[in-house]
Amino acid sequence: MGSTAFKTWELENAVKLVDPTRDALYNYDKAQLDTVQDAKAWKTDPHHFKYVRISAVALLKMVIHARSGGSIEIMGLMQGTIHDETIVIRDAFRLPVEGTETRVNAQDEATEYMARYPELSRLAGQAEDVVGWYHSHPGYGCWLSGIDVGTQNTWQMLGPFVAIVIDPDRTISAGKVEIGAFRCFPDDYNAPQSGSEGSVDSDGFQSIPTGKIEDFGAHSSKYYSLEISHFKSTLDTKLLESLWNKYWVGTLSSSPLFTNRDYGTKQIADLAKKTHGYQEKVKAQSRGVGSVRGHDKDAQLEQLVKASNRVTAEETVGLMAGEIKSKVFIGENEVRQA
Repeated sequence: MGSTAFKTWELENAVKLVDPTRDALYNYDKAQLDTVQDAKAWKTDPHHFKYVRISAVALLKMVIHARSGGSIEIMGLMQGTIHDETIVIRDAFRLPVEGTETRVNAQDEATEYMARYPELSRLAGQAEDVVGWYHSHPGYGCWLSGIDVGTQNTWQMLGPFVAIVIDPDRTISAGKVEIGAFRCFPDDYNAPQSGSEGSVDSDGFQSIPTGKIEDFGAHSSKYYSLEISHFKSTLDTKLLESLWNKYWVGTLSSSPLFTNRDYGTKQIADLAKKTHGYQEKVKAQSRGVGSVRGHDKDAQLEQLVKASNRVTAEETVGLMAGEIKSKVFIGENEVRQA
C-alpha cells in the first residue's frame, strides 16, 4: 500500500471512529465564540465562569509534564473554547520555562514560543485559542500563590482565562489526579472572607506544608475555584487504550511508596514539626505565657488529626496495593514462603 493510499485509509477509519454526539465538545463554532467574546459576560460577573471541562488526553499530557519536573515547578498553556459558564480544555502544550521549587519564570524564549505555537497550530488545522495556563505545585497542594495571582491577573486582562494547578506528588500518593482550577477576582471586588481553598478533601480540608501556610492564607480571598470535570472522545479512548497496552506492566509493577518516598518522608517530617509547634503552644499556655482560645486550640488539633489521617491513608493504600499485586501475580503461598 502506497503512502497516499495508507493516509486515505487511515483518515477514513479515523472518521468512522468519531461519534457526533459524544465528540460534540470538539466541534469548533467560530460564530458562537465571537458572540461570547463580544458579550464579555465575565466583565460584569466575577463568578461568571463556574466549570472547567478537560479532555482526557489534555489532562494526561499535563500530569506527565508535572511529574517529569520532579520537585521543580513546570508550566504550560491550554487550548480550548468557551461554552456559556464553562471553559473547555481540549489540548495542552509545554512551555520552555526556567523553574525552581517555588516558582516558574517565563523568559523571552517562552514568550516567543507562546506566540508561535498557537499560530502554527492554526496552520495545522487546530483552530482553538489559548484559554488557560497550568503549572505544578510538587507536594504542597493546589492553590494560587501571590506570584500565581499576579500571573493570572495579567492573563485575565486578555480575555477569559483559567489557571490550573496540579500536584504530581499527591497525585501519585492518592492514586487520583490532585488538580485545581481558579480565576481571580477584579481588584475592586470584595470577596468573601472565607476565600478559596483549591483542591481539598471531601470535608473541605487541605493540608499545607509549614513553609507555605503564610503564602496560602495571604491570597486565598483573591481568587475562587471552578468545578472540574473530564470528557473523553472516541479517538481519545483508542489512544488511551494503546498507551495502556504499552505501559500496563510498568503501571502495575510500580509502587507509590517507592516512587514517591521523598514526598512521604517530607509529609511525615512536616506533620512532626506541626505537632511539636502545637505542643509548645499548649505548654506555654499552661505556664501562663501567651493565650490560645479554646476553639482555636481545638481547630489546630483537628487539623493535625486530619493531616495525620491523610498521611496514614496514603501509606495504607500503598501497602495494600503492594500486597494485592503480590497475591495476584506471585500467589498467596509464594508470598507467605517469602
